[in-house]
Amino acid sequence: MPTFDVRVPDTPLNVLVIGAHIDDCEINFGGTAKKYADLGHNVRFVSMTNGEAGHHEIGGVELSHRRQAEARESAEVLGVDYTFMDKHEGELRPTIANRNDVIELIREFEPDLVFTHRPNDYHPDHRYTSDLVQDSAYMVTVPNICHNTPHLEYNPVICYLADDFQKPSPFDPDVVVGIDDVIETKLDAIHRHESQMYEWLPYNVGKLDEVPDGDAARREWLAEDRLPQFAAVADRFRDELKARYGEERGAEIEYAEAFEHCEYGGQLTDENRDVLFPVE
Repeated sequence: MPTFDVRVPDTPLNVLVIGAHIDDCEINFGGTAKKYADLGHNVRFVSMTNGEAGHHEIGGVELSHRRQAEARESAEVLGVDYTFMDKHEGELRPTIANRNDVIELIREFEPDLVFTHRPNDYHPDHRYTSDLVQDSAYMVTVPNICHNTPHLEYNPVICYLADDFQKPSPFDPDVVVGIDDVIETKLDAIHRHESQMYEWLPYNVGKLDEVPDGDAARREWLAEDRLPQFAAVADRFRDELKARYGEERGAEIEYAEAFEHCEYGGQLTDENRDVLFPVE
């Protein structure tokens, strides 16, 4: 595979997070996004689909508008931008047209880092989002591909968001970030996704009757429901946290987000790792 000079930015980073659905970025990257934003870096969330299907009572344009409004509120909490691709939820495919859309999206933002799902995942939209991002790697540097959009002279570093899937290979992080200091902000951002957190997702797993009434009660319930998930990441990658933060601090971190380098993009090296991941 062709190699490019290691890109070590000396300006604010452009961090692009491409999720399949509205709320994927917040759940998997919300804490780290807040840290980047607080340091003055530019973070953009992308939903590859328009949000029209994830509900048990409403759908179509009404649901899409509602979920995108929720996402904008969430983005405001985190200090990031949000882009919505107008593609049908549940019907995303790794087509040439969709790949070209991703290539143009990446070129326009000029990211230093791109985050997305891994290609082995329970949801086809997640899998195909990963395929589309992976397939855009290198192609973003080819002038005669999507020739109406200026090509990049570098191949951005791509990283996968954490998951629990074991086959064909388990998630193997290269960077683990402690998010204890921003966990409440992350929960506040996720809390904005009312249609998902308090309606569709509880309905889908058979616990809609557990969701309380009232904003404060729901926010408390959300923390009880979601914090174990973020704590599990820290516990699972405790050794990596100790290596990053030192033995004492690494042992004390309660919540974390983790990322695995994708070899298809630019290379994550000892030279650029601390520059690309300045978050502590």
